[in-house]
Amino acid sequence: MILAIDAHIHLDMYTEDSAKQIVSDLANSQIEALIAVSRHLDSCKATKRLKTFAEGKVFAAYGFHPEQALPDEVEVEELFTWIREHADEMVAVGEIGLPYYNRVEAEEKGHAFNLAPYVALLESFMKLAAELDKPVVLHAVYEDAEIVCDLLVKHRIRKAHFHWFKGAPHVVQRMIQAGYMISITPDVLYEEEIQTLVRNYPITQLMVETDGPWPFEGPFQGQETHPQMIHAVIEQIALLHGVPRETAAVIIHRNTQQFYGLPIN
Repeated sequence: MILAIDAHIHLDMYTEDSAKQIVSDLANSQIEALIAVSRHLDSCKATKRLKTFAEGKVFAAYGFHPEQALPDEVEVEELFTWIREHADEMVAVGEIGLPYYNRVEAEEKGHAFNLAPYVALLESFMKLAAELDKPVVLHAVYEDAEIVCDLLVKHRIRKAHFHWFKGAPHVVQRMIQAGYMISITPDVLYEEEIQTLVRNYPITQLMVETDGPWPFEGPFQGQETHPQMIHAVIEQIALLHGVPRETAAVIIHRNTQQFYGLPIN
C-alpha cells in the first residue's frame, strides 16, 4: 500500500492518550505524515508539543478557527507574536477562514450576525501569511468561499488549501482556475454532494483529510476518527476519477507533499 498523508487533523482535540496512539500507529497505518492544524493560541501551543512526539511525521499549522468568538486585540497580538516566533517550525497558517456555520445558526434563530470583524481578522491572517511566505489552510464554504477567493487575490496569496470544501459550481471553477487545493474527507463515501465535487475537481488539486476527531457516518459510524480512514477516501477518489487506486494515491501524495513542502520521500 502506498503511504498517505492526512492533510488536515486537529490532533490537539483528541485526548493526549489518543493523540499519542495515533502518532505511534502511523507506520502500521501506512500514514506517512499529518498536517496538524490549530484553533487558537493554546491550541497552537498544544500542537507544537504534540509535534515533538513524532518529529518529521507531524507538521504544524498555526492559526485561529473562525467558528468561535472573536479574540480581542490583545489576544490577536499575542497570537500573531507567537506565530512569528515559531514561523520556522510551521508549514502553514491555519486553520483560518469565516464562520459560515455559526452565522447560519444565528440567522436561523433570528439573531443578527456581524461578519465584518471576521473578514477583518481573516485579512490580518492573510497579511501574516504573505509576510511569512506560508500557505493558508482555509475554513470557507458555500458563499463564504467567494469572499475568501476575493481576499486571496487581493493579498496575492496563491497557495491556498480549502479543507472540507463545499460550494457553488461557479466558485468551484474559479478555485480550479486559480490553482487552489481542496481536501476530501471520509464523507465522500456516502455524500453525493462531495462525490460530485470530486468528479469535477482535477485530481492534481486534491488532497485527503480526516478533520479528526470530527466523527463520520456510513462505514465509519461509531468509530473514533483515525488517519487510516484516508485510505478509503483515496480509493473512492480513484473510483470517481476512473483511475487505478495506486495512481490516485501517488498523485494525492505528491500534491500534499509539494503544497506543504514536506521534507519526506
